[in-house]
Amino acid sequence: MTEMEKLYLLVPLAPLVGAIIAGFFGKWIGRSAAHWITILGVTVALVASYFIYQDVALGHSYNKAIYTWATTGDLTLSVGFLIDKLTVTMMLVVCFVSLMVHVYTIGYMADDPGYTRFFSYISLFTFAMLMLVMANNFLQLFFGWEAVGLVSYLLIGFWYTRPTAIYANLKAFLVNRVGDFGFLLGIGLIAAYCGTLDYAPVFAQAQKLAGTSIELFSGAPWALISVICICLFIGAMGKSAQFPLHVWLPDSMEGPTPISALIHAATMVTAGIFMVARMSPLFELSQAALSFVLVIGAITTLFMALIAIVQTDIKRVVAYSTLSQLGYMTMALGASAYSVAIFHLMTHAFFKAVLFLGAGSVIIALHHEQDMRKMGGLRKYLPITYITMLIGAIANAGLPPFAGFFSKDSIIEAVALSHTPGAAFAYFAALAAVFIGGLYSFRLVFFTFHGEERFRHAADSHGAHDHDHAHHGPVEPHESPKVVTLPLILLAIPSVAAGWLIGPMLFGGYFGNAIFIAPEHEALAEMAQEFHGVLPMMTHAVTTLPFWLALGGAVTAWFLYIVRPELPAIIKKKAGFLSTILEKKYGFDEFNAFVFAGGARLLGRGLWKGGDQMLIDGLLVNGSAKLVGWIASIVRLFQTGYIYQYAFTMIIGLFVMMTWWLTKA
Repeated sequence: MTEMEKLYLLVPLAPLVGAIIAGFFGKWIGRSAAHWITILGVTVALVASYFIYQDVALGHSYNKAIYTWATTGDLTLSVGFLIDKLTVTMMLVVCFVSLMVHVYTIGYMADDPGYTRFFSYISLFTFAMLMLVMANNFLQLFFGWEAVGLVSYLLIGFWYTRPTAIYANLKAFLVNRVGDFGFLLGIGLIAAYCGTLDYAPVFAQAQKLAGTSIELFSGAPWALISVICICLFIGAMGKSAQFPLHVWLPDSMEGPTPISALIHAATMVTAGIFMVARMSPLFELSQAALSFVLVIGAITTLFMALIAIVQTDIKRVVAYSTLSQLGYMTMALGASAYSVAIFHLMTHAFFKAVLFLGAGSVIIALHHEQDMRKMGGLRKYLPITYITMLIGAIANAGLPPFAGFFSKDSIIEAVALSHTPGAAFAYFAALAAVFIGGLYSFRLVFFTFHGEERFRHAADSHGAHDHDHAHHGPVEPHESPKVVTLPLILLAIPSVAAGWLIGPMLFGGYFGNAIFIAPEHEALAEMAQEFHGVLPMMTHAVTTLPFWLALGGAVTAWFLYIVRPELPAIIKKKAGFLSTILEKKYGFDEFNAFVFAGGARLLGRGLWKGGDQMLIDGLLVNGSAKLVGWIASIVRLFQTGYIYQYAFTMIIGLFVMMTWWLTKA
């Protein structure tokens, strides 16, 4: 094994070792040792990732199996790494955000009895995500895919004594299984038609897959490549919370705030985006799949942004913002702008982590109060939290010179130049969501940090922890400890500056051969011709519609929540049914509860009553017993023990037999 191969192994194994030590021996080593060991593991992974990045920047790459797990026929199942620019970018983002979350957790979970268990989980989560992004085959990809799903289940339901947390983690787990069923079908089709699960030979056979048809229904042939890509994307719809498999993500806010940031910033929800980008050699050969991806992303972007403007839970506002931003990334994938999607994934990881961790800082200050209606006027009490969250909100809204502007503006431009069917609708959805994004981003800031100090009017502050106590009387907030504010500051810096890397990342051939774009999909090439640098892009933005829409959303939020704070209630009352639809989240939860959960219960009740009680117990078991009893009761009439009755029975029998024979003759 070479030195670089040892370094590759070190990246996922360091967090895994930390997770094992904190998880199994946390009780003996203590809280302090548990957090230092897991933080050390993630730090080692980050430093190793940096050195690997330096090696890849010199033009080196790696694609090799390091361990063969099993061989069945011609199919080899192995563990291997694919190290290229796409991989190392994801490694750096995942490790950096994870490290910030680990440090932040020291302050946020300080009083939690499950302290060491939580550190073990988040370190294990990091390991699973790294295995996913470093995979060079579908088997390892699926392992990482399912592992992040499993650990997210444990983290969302971390406070397992709360019924809402158990409901939320079950919901996340079950919804993701729906998507994973499609994902597994796609992988199965690849194994069946390609005879391998390694990326490189599968991509080499992409043209063969494109020329093969299969009949899902008799007389209706489908291109095999389209079926495979759509199945794979269904998996991404679950993991990256795309419509209609988005319903689990807002409820996952029941978990502690650090895991909300880790799941929604750089790990689990971005796994689907990364997977589609990695599969670009397949998706580029299926116009149907690209169109499907584009439209699903557009629907998610617009309709989830609308829900964010009526949410009052500070974490749920950020959660619906995440859904909308994931929709932007998905639209970029559908427009064949894969590098733009990854660019937005990177910038979003930073500013969304700031928003989530900043929301956690506010929650700490208000004794675990999450309702924004009981906040307000916190700016002077939480200056660092306020400034960092303001940076995150500006970046989220897509205003220059912050990171979100460059990536979001590039997505809108790519969609505008795309000729994929559905691009016109996607462009409209993207523009509408820009205005709404500015509105909900600044609504969060103004509602929480400006205006009247509403927290003083709350008699009680209800805790989010199962072990919290109610706090009576006025709350006097104060800034969070340095262990909480330091990660916020460190994440706020790339939230401002990460977008300035747009030139090399999008137009400098940064990703090289890691991403494939078909010649007929020219959106990114056209954008490259119009790009003349960061400053000219910001200057030009002032003349474009997205800038004014984002600014208009911010000004609208300022007017509604600073100038005329009584207006939102009036608008809500006037909106009536429309407001109810948004507050009910379009009724998806009720629909799922009635149709799927209710249908499952009805089917179960029918199988129980009709199948078990009536058919099995009633007819087969009790029925056969009654039949035997009835036959026995008839036979009993002839078994009396009297000779004359036996003789009479024999005579009657002979008479019947002779009559039958004579009739036949």
